[in-house]
Amino acid sequence: MVARFSQFLLAFCFLVSVAANARGFPELTDLIEQNSPAVVKINTVERSRVARNAMPPQYQQEIPDIFRHLLEPRQPQQRPVASMGSGFIISKDGYIVTNNHVVDGADEVRVTLTDRREYEAKVVGTDPRSDLALLKVDASDLPTVRWGDSETIKVGEWVVAIGSPFGLDYSASAGIVSAMGRSIPNESRENYVPFIQTDVAINPGNSGGPLFNLNGEVVGINSQIYTRSGGSIGLSFAIPASLAQDVVAQLKDKGRVDRGWLGVGIQDVDRKLAKAMGLGKPSGALVGQLEAGSPADSAGIKVGDIITRFDGEKINMSGDLPHVVGQTRPGSEVPVLLMREGNERKIKVRVGALPGDDDGQQASSAPASSDVGGRLGLVVDDIPDALKQRLGVETGVLVKQVVPGKAGANAGLRGGDIIAQLGFDQVESLADYEKIVKKLPKGELLPIRFFRGGQPTFRTIEIEES
Repeated sequence: MVARFSQFLLAFCFLVSVAANARGFPELTDLIEQNSPAVVKINTVERSRVARNAMPPQYQQEIPDIFRHLLEPRQPQQRPVASMGSGFIISKDGYIVTNNHVVDGADEVRVTLTDRREYEAKVVGTDPRSDLALLKVDASDLPTVRWGDSETIKVGEWVVAIGSPFGLDYSASAGIVSAMGRSIPNESRENYVPFIQTDVAINPGNSGGPLFNLNGEVVGINSQIYTRSGGSIGLSFAIPASLAQDVVAQLKDKGRVDRGWLGVGIQDVDRKLAKAMGLGKPSGALVGQLEAGSPADSAGIKVGDIITRFDGEKINMSGDLPHVVGQTRPGSEVPVLLMREGNERKIKVRVGALPGDDDGQQASSAPASSDVGGRLGLVVDDIPDALKQRLGVETGVLVKQVVPGKAGANAGLRGGDIIAQLGFDQVESLADYEKIVKKLPKGELLPIRFFRGGQPTFRTIEIEES
C-alpha cells in the first residue's frame, strides 16, 4: 500500500510539474513562423566624412615656399563604413519601421527579407528624440506585422524579439517584461520615451527589430541594451508601440514629429521635500526652473510647485512628466494638478511646441528642384531665440530643409542641424551664410561644422556643379 501511494504521489508531482512548465514556458513556434517574414535585415553604408586639417590661407602666407607644399590639403581616403540593424514592415506597400541610430548618417540603406528579396530603401523621416525612423521600399503585397497595445503590458509578461544580432539573420529570443516606463535620457539629455525593460537577449544588430507579445502583436521596438561587454546581460529596452505608432504616423504625414512643451526644469521629490511640501509620500515633479514666457510661465506655474497630475496622468517621478507632455499635441489646453505651499491647486495649461520640432526638424525629403536650397541644397534660416537658449548656441543658421542628392544631403546634414562653419569661415547669421556659399569653390572637399542636439560635429562637404 505504501509503495503504491509513493508511486501515485510521484506521478502526481510529475503531472503538476509538467502543467507548471506548460504554463510558464509558452509555445512560440507559430508566433515566430508567422511573423518572421515581415522582419527585415537592414544594411547601411556611410562614406567617410573625415577631412585632413588644413591651415587657413592667411597663416600659410607666413610659411616659406620650400615648406608650403607640405601644408596643401590632400584628398582624404574614402573609407565606407558598413553597419546593420533590423526593422519590420507595417504596410503591404513597403513602409518599414526601424531605429534612427540604425540609419543615421547613412548614404545607402538596403533591406533584405527572409526570402532573400533585397530592396534599396528611402528614408521617409527620422526622429532622434524617440530613436525612430520610417523607411519606404518600392514593392507591393509585402508581409506585415500587427501593432499591439503596449499600454496593457504587465511586468512578468512573456515577450519575443526577432532580429539580426551580430548579422545572424532572423534570430529569435524570448524573455519577460522586467519593468515599465523606464526613463533613459539620450545623448542630448532629453527624455521623451518611457522604455519597456525586458530580459530578452538583445545584441548589436537587433536594434530596430520588433518585440512581440504572445498574440503575435508588436508591442515595442528594440532600441537599447545595457552592457559592459558589448553583448546582452539581460537588460534591454524597447520603445513602446503606443508612442511609436504616433511618431510613425507623423513622420509619414509631415516628415517630422511635433511634441508638447512646458518650459520647466524639474527634479524628483525626496522624503524630506515631500514632508515639507505637504505630500503624504515622495511623488510628482518639482519645478526647479521656469523659462520666462513659456507655456508653464503663462499658465501661472511657479518655481517650487510640485506637478502631481498632467492631463489626468499621474506623475509619480519627475521622469514621467516629459513622457506625458511630449505626447501631448501642441496647442492643447490640459488640466494640471499641483501642490503649492502645502495646498493642492488645479490650473489649465496651453501646451506649446517643443523648440526644435516646429523649427525645422524636417526629413531629408524635399523635392529635388534645381532652385531649392541653392548651391548646397539646404533651406536655412536664422535660429529662433528660444532654440538658441535651449541649445546654448549664439550664432549660426538653422537647417529647415535638405534636398536629396545635393551637397548638404551628401554631407549627412538634416533638418534641425545648426551650421556654425563653412570652409574656414564662421557662420554668424543668415546673411553671412549666403555670402560664404556664393564664394565656395566647386569640386573641393571643404570642412563643415554643425551642431546636432547641442553636440558639435565636423564633416566635409563638396559642391559638384557642372
